[in-house]
Amino acid sequence: IVEQYGVHGLALATVIAGVMLVMMGFLKLGAVIRFIPYPIVVGFTSGIALTIFSTQMKDFFGLTTPKLPSGFVEKWITYFQHFSTVNWWAVLIGVTSVVIIILTPKISKKIPGSLVAIIVMTIAAYLMKTYGNIQGIETIGDRFIINSQLPAVENIPINLESMRLLFPAAFTIAMLCAIESLLSATVADGVTGKKHNSNMELVAQGVANIVTPFFGGIPATGAIARTMTNINNGGRTPVAGIIHACVLLLIVLFLGDLTKHIPMACLAGVLVVVAYNMSEWRTFLSLTKQSKATLAILLTTFFLTVIFDLTVAIAVGLLLAVFAFLKRMNESTKISHTTGSINISEEMESHSQDMKEEVLYLPHGVEVYEIDGPFFFGVANKFDEKMREIGDHPNIRIIRMRKVPFIDSTGLNNLETLCRNSKKEKIHIILSGVKENIRESLYQSNIPQIVGDENICADIHLAVARAREIDAGLQKEHKHKHR
Repeated sequence: IVEQYGVHGLALATVIAGVMLVMMGFLKLGAVIRFIPYPIVVGFTSGIALTIFSTQMKDFFGLTTPKLPSGFVEKWITYFQHFSTVNWWAVLIGVTSVVIIILTPKISKKIPGSLVAIIVMTIAAYLMKTYGNIQGIETIGDRFIINSQLPAVENIPINLESMRLLFPAAFTIAMLCAIESLLSATVADGVTGKKHNSNMELVAQGVANIVTPFFGGIPATGAIARTMTNINNGGRTPVAGIIHACVLLLIVLFLGDLTKHIPMACLAGVLVVVAYNMSEWRTFLSLTKQSKATLAILLTTFFLTVIFDLTVAIAVGLLLAVFAFLKRMNESTKISHTTGSINISEEMESHSQDMKEEVLYLPHGVEVYEIDGPFFFGVANKFDEKMREIGDHPNIRIIRMRKVPFIDSTGLNNLETLCRNSKKEKIHIILSGVKENIRESLYQSNIPQIVGDENICADIHLAVARAREIDAGLQKEHKHKHR
């Protein structure tokens, strides 16, 4: 965006994205995140953990490398190519930081281990450099310039033409912010056992993105790394995030000179522990032992998160999850075929041995098909295949729909085609056990006009009675023709 529209273009796109996020929150679109399956959440969380881990290896080992490539594989190739440049003092600081973080909770759970590690290792690194004359320990001050003052208010030029051009970019920013923020909140819920308000989360992120560009800020989103760092150090409520922001502000304004001495290897050690804690490797391994579909979704999301990015991983993971769901739905929908008689007693859930047996006898030339499960596009052709498999030509077909929870447009079209073809072949269709929601869908199509209202029955008793009436009429018509 910066290359194409400049810094002001990015700022305006961020403001527009913020407005979109606020609207999404008020329209209650935050609940959509609940439809992301658990293997996807675990896959991208573990993938981000590995990504965080890999980005810290340069500082953890104190490697001297050119600018690191963004790709995961390329990054590790660079690490191995420059492993001879390892700074063992940096390794010592990184490993010691990890040990301090692990041991601190065993002494006191009230003090964050990462804070202790940063303080201790900053003092140690300062003493090593100042009095031990040990060089090569890179600190924040060696790599970054910390400006100890508040940024000035930016003047962002706003006009309709710029807004039109930046709308696609702003929409992308809004979607990325929404997905990453809500997924961060979902991961946090899994760790803390709490429940976030998805819609309010979107509104808050939107307001933040509207305001920050006027102070030189870039698009902001909830980040899993910072969230997990906060949780690992005792943060449980939104107050922790507010304190985090306030402390950062105070550090920038008043403690900038001190933060310059924090060794990069120490920060790398902190993030290595964060990556381990958020990796959910035990959950990851347990999911690999489940169905092949779960394994495919998990591994695909994991590797795409590591190799590409979170957006691609979630999109492909959701697509795989949808196909897996459709396959299971297709397998769960059964179509049975009956002639001769129907044992009603066996179908009743409260059936007992003492109950009097009830059998409905079907007239000759009457067949009963029962659909057990949703009648949607994934199973619409199953019905045709079943009838082609049977291959006979009855006088009457009763289609039982008592176990059909819903029917989609493809299912309706398939059923309508069946009714039309049956009418051409002079086969009567009777629909039985149609639920109210499906009845409404039927009356939005041409099916009632084709089969007749009288042939849409509430239950199998009425359907069989109607079949007998039709059969009697056919018998009478047959006798009349042969007089």
